[in-house]
Amino acid sequence: MARATPIEGRLAATAASLLLVAVAFALAPRAGAERADPSRASQVDVVGSGTLVRHHVIVRARPSMDAREVAVMKEFRPDFRPQYVLALSKREDRETGKPAWYRISVPGRPNGRTGWVRADSVELQPVHKRLVIYRGARRFEFWNGDRLVRSGKVAVGKPGAETPLGLFYVTDKFDPTIDPDWAILGAYAFETSAYSKLSDWPGGGIVGVHGTPWPWLLGQAVSSGCVRLRNGDILFLRSHVPIGTPVKIVR
Repeated sequence: MARATPIEGRLAATAASLLLVAVAFALAPRAGAERADPSRASQVDVVGSGTLVRHHVIVRARPSMDAREVAVMKEFRPDFRPQYVLALSKREDRETGKPAWYRISVPGRPNGRTGWVRADSVELQPVHKRLVIYRGARRFEFWNGDRLVRSGKVAVGKPGAETPLGLFYVTDKFDPTIDPDWAILGAYAFETSAYSKLSDWPGGGIVGVHGTPWPWLLGQAVSSGCVRLRNGDILFLRSHVPIGTPVKIVR
């Protein structure tokens, strides 16, 4: 048998190396691929989300009718759409074992407020989906249970108007393309319960998750607190993220 020349040996080794690289690339996880082991940062522990079913709902500091009022929420928003809430925990009735109170996330300043509402004032559904924003890495992940449905690059708030950290939720969805004044929001937009440091921003500083007409700015800290996504990503999420979906923003 003829012996391989040094050049032939190097070519064979190079071909083998390229094959290994190709196999590794094919097996590597990609954006939007399934992953069955969500990280701790991507997990959300809530009771559920849903709508208010009473005209005025008093949010109290403790699960007691005698407790201090934290806020008053109405069944409908000013635009007559239903008011959604995110229930973080519950207090059960000792005799029946059924929920008597829910601790909810309260939209508004300051971020992170919570309070208790009577269980019969809300209608909840279980929550399996969540949108996770990694502020430092400037990426998002959309999860459905243990399945990573989609991920991608985002832009976040600039210094002095940083995107707030915490657990929030989607409070409304709308199409900004019907109004030329909202072109900055790209192809679609979610309103969240989070508030920016800039109180003069529309809605008193509501933080949105929306598309962008400037995709080259993704991966940077350039917004007034909102989270910007590629238009393709926000259009995908439009039909997969219902109102009431948790939005977790981590450092």
